[in-house]
Amino acid sequence: MRSKELIVATKNKKKLEEIKAILKGLDLKITSLLDYKGLPEIIEDGETFAENAIKKATTIANHTGRLVMGEDSGLEVKALGMKPGIYSARYSGKGATDKKNNLKLLKELKGVPLKERVARYQCAAALADANGVIGVVSGKCYGLIGFKPKGSCGFGYDPFFIIEKYGKTFGELGTEIKHKMSHRYKALKKIKVLLRKIL
Repeated sequence: MRSKELIVATKNKKKLEEIKAILKGLDLKITSLLDYKGLPEIIEDGETFAENAIKKATTIANHTGRLVMGEDSGLEVKALGMKPGIYSARYSGKGATDKKNNLKLLKELKGVPLKERVARYQCAAALADANGVIGVVSGKCYGLIGFKPKGSCGFGYDPFFIIEKYGKTFGELGTEIKHKMSHRYKALKKIKVLLRKIL
């Protein structure tokens, strides 16, 4: 019998590593878009994280006929009118990198005191197969945006995202703590429940 497979609709290696760590313990072979050739391009034109997650999952599920998880996540900063939001990964425009995105974020928050740099990470995840969407879940995690990067763990805005309870960034706290409280962990915990029902 062929082992059950879950395709994660991402090419982001760090995100894939994190997803694999959180979904550990399931009897599943987890692959990604990097394992396949000739897949259709996914245009992330949804207006919400959930819409983008559904689009990723259904586009790849329709093409492959397999079980697929689409995930979309990002940072929302209150002082910036909840930006960068769904544009988090491409915040600094064409050729965006984590570094460029973080520099833009700092520039836009210049002069804003720490207590007003309130932010939240949001994550939406969708499961789909050839028959359509199986379920959509979400998770949130709250923090503050620091003034300079701290720590080398994680990716994206993690070195700036301070968890008040610890007074440290996700970059400093490391995966063990992050994977017990992050937005992605909260969403994927619900995905795990769905996967167990299907499997």
